[in-house]
Amino acid sequence: MSALTGRIALVTGAGQRVGQAIALALGAEGMRVGVHHHASVDGARKTSAALRGLGVDNATFAADLRDSHAPAALVADVTRHFGGIDLLVNSAAIMRRLPLDTVTSDDWDETFAINTRAPFFLSLAAARAMGARGGAIVNIADHLAHESWPQLVPHGISKGALEIITRQLAVQLAPLVRVNAVAPGAVLPPDGWADAARQKFVDETPLRRLGMPDDVAQAVVYLAAAPYVTGAVLCVDGGRHLR
Repeated sequence: MSALTGRIALVTGAGQRVGQAIALALGAEGMRVGVHHHASVDGARKTSAALRGLGVDNATFAADLRDSHAPAALVADVTRHFGGIDLLVNSAAIMRRLPLDTVTSDDWDETFAINTRAPFFLSLAAARAMGARGGAIVNIADHLAHESWPQLVPHGISKGALEIITRQLAVQLAPLVRVNAVAPGAVLPPDGWADAARQKFVDETPLRRLGMPDDVAQAVVYLAAAPYVTGAVLCVDGGRHLR
């Protein structure tokens, strides 16, 4: 039996891509899973159905994390439904490709609202809900916090801030709540990525391949259950951070 069996997880952005893989991996460990979504309603339903197929107790929760009131309300909904929360995975994010000279203040505000502000306040709300029993938080960062890509500057900055949040909260919420992050490399690259650019990325990555969603999901499972790890940012990027 897994150390996570019977525990309660909230995974934001669990209706698609990496968030969906994380929800399924935690369910496979026996966790009860809150599946958060905003626009990805159909995806969340598919995640929920797949979890039911595994025999996993789960429920879907809609919330627009651009709304400053949404984090506290979402955690309250999850704890009310399941009777508590043991793990928060901050996976929801947006990544807009914007040439630097076209970035607007609205683009900036929306990016930081979802990628940075929401994880911070979700973490505070979850820590309060965990109470004396404690728990764990895993943030999904990004290798772009350490690289400068011309069309993804606000995204990279927002993810760098998320790493700082991880380290700050690891100290402030200890010893009851552990806070860690996973920093993926290229996992499920965007549609339309040119073959030449894709191959160049592979060639520059020591393990010579792109990542898979399950690579990230298994790192989350490890951090969720690792009792003596906090404040860590685990790079899951094929060694790209070593370049």
